[in-house]
Amino acid sequence: MPESSENKSFFITTPIFYVNDAPHIGHAYTEVATDVLARWHRQSGDDTWFLTGTDEHGQKILRTATANGVAPKEWADRLVESAWRPLLNTINISNDDFIRTTDARHEEGVAKFLQKLYDDGHVYAGEFEALYCVGCEEFKPKSEIVDGTGAFEGEKVCAIHSKPLELLQEKNYFFKMSAFQDRLLALYEERPDFVQPASARNEVIAFVQQGLEDLSISRTSFDWGIPIPWDSSHVTYVWFDALLNYVTATGYGSNDEQFARRWPATHIVGKDILRFHAVIWPAMLMAAGLPVPEHVFAHGWLLVGGEKMSKSKLTGIAPNEITDTFGSDAFRYYFMRAISFGQDGSFSWEDLAARYQAELANGFGNLASRVLAMNAKYFGSVQPAAAEETAADQAIRELALKVTSAADTHIERFAIHEAIAEIWQLVDALNGYITEQEPWVLAKSEEQKPRLGTVLATATEGLRALAELLHPVVPEATAKLWAALGADEAIGALDEQPLRDAGTWGRLPAGTPQQPLAVLFPRIETDAESK
Repeated sequence: MPESSENKSFFITTPIFYVNDAPHIGHAYTEVATDVLARWHRQSGDDTWFLTGTDEHGQKILRTATANGVAPKEWADRLVESAWRPLLNTINISNDDFIRTTDARHEEGVAKFLQKLYDDGHVYAGEFEALYCVGCEEFKPKSEIVDGTGAFEGEKVCAIHSKPLELLQEKNYFFKMSAFQDRLLALYEERPDFVQPASARNEVIAFVQQGLEDLSISRTSFDWGIPIPWDSSHVTYVWFDALLNYVTATGYGSNDEQFARRWPATHIVGKDILRFHAVIWPAMLMAAGLPVPEHVFAHGWLLVGGEKMSKSKLTGIAPNEITDTFGSDAFRYYFMRAISFGQDGSFSWEDLAARYQAELANGFGNLASRVLAMNAKYFGSVQPAAAEETAADQAIRELALKVTSAADTHIERFAIHEAIAEIWQLVDALNGYITEQEPWVLAKSEEQKPRLGTVLATATEGLRALAELLHPVVPEATAKLWAALGADEAIGALDEQPLRDAGTWGRLPAGTPQQPLAVLFPRIETDAESK
């Protein structure tokens, strides 16, 4: 029996992040986007699993640990516990699992996967000499090798990191990736939505059409990695190891039932690691006889002052620099609303502060506070009963239904920014509705009491719909609103409400007792105001 759309499997992942340094808002951006998608699907009743984690092997980690005078595992443990796990709390991430490439389950799964590829003839030994970027942990293709300038004049440098490349010569094991070129091109053709957005798909197709080379999958020049199972003098290439986290975390080689339930996944990645996920990874899976991912979605870069954020260029901003002032909800809302998901976007403190004030505090927060204050004043803090409906009330009801359906459609195609813009139409419409209906004027006449009840019932039901629709984006504020509406007792926990039914009208019963509303988005003093 086929699964219904209400309970389909939805497995979504972030990349696993290098533990060579602490996270910045670029990492947090990926986490939040993936979290919003996971929360939306989970609240819609889909069988959702959200995986994130850390990448802890390879030369870059080894060098960073050595520079800090500790063993690489000790360095990884320190960074995971002091920076990477706390990040998830800082920005309110609802991940179901956290994988580390030093976990026993991962190392065992990688060994099984490698042995299968070797046994099936997809791996061979060979000599190799090429230019290597430690920052990318990759032998660079010609398209990403450029001539150095300034201090690096006369040297070949990485186009991404602008640092000199190292000429490495090793005897390595190779994965016969070139054998999968035609199958990959057929995949992109047959499933146009496999790689998204379209610009990313075009880039991947162009890269594969140029011809694929076999991939070096082992290293002998250092020992910080997972040993090759048939030759312990080699360790596994860090990307080959890292990509496998998506299957080792979900039971590959250890829990067939769990693996069948979860796999395949949807991968959210930054565009700089697109090629690994859209070319190397599906080729690896094809070789192992496993299904390829559902989707690979490459988002753009966060730009600060026109440049991609970078620790080495001191343009990295720690997430708590924002959340300490504005809170996690504002962080989540701003990056999901202000940037078209899939394109580069610029961050500025001025834009963040302006959107916080205009859209969150004055738009959504003030709407909730006004409606609940009028319910308290005119109806003794209970949900009013609606009387005869007018065209204005009907328009709100119809809009709630429309934006719910449209937002869900946008989420299905990863257009998070468009989904929020759609929902925000209801925020704006309700603010306009209250201004036009003037409930404070209606309250002066006893004859108008039924009309007053209808207006405030409509506005309050609109808030109920908004609490459900915005919960994946601003979970703290919507939880406060849900509690104030008395909805927990009346219709159940917020995160258990079927999100695709949020636009169904009249779910909050008349007479439901309401509570005082905690301030959703407190006033924040700017530097100018505090002087």
